Amino acid sequence: MSPIQPKSYTEIAWSAIKVFADDGTLDEGELNFLLGLALRDKIVDEDEKRVLKSIFERAESSSSLAAKVRERIASVRKQHGI
Repeated sequence: MSPIQPKSYTEIAWSAIKVFADDGTLDEGELNFLLGLALRDKIVDEDEKRVLKSIFERAESSSSLAAKVRERIASVRKQHGI
């Protein structure tokens, strides 16, 4: 019997807490890691979109968010309808 896997959106949310606790912002590697969790099954479902939307809003509220990360967030929003 295999261990129970957490729902991906809870794993994304938990990982985001760690990301923001580290330095209060989101860098490109951290963003790609969170997106990778959402895309493991090749689909970004509604729960994942809801969690990612919240993460993006939090990241975008930081004045120290890199322009490259802002652009990537905008691209992901458009691509996945977030």
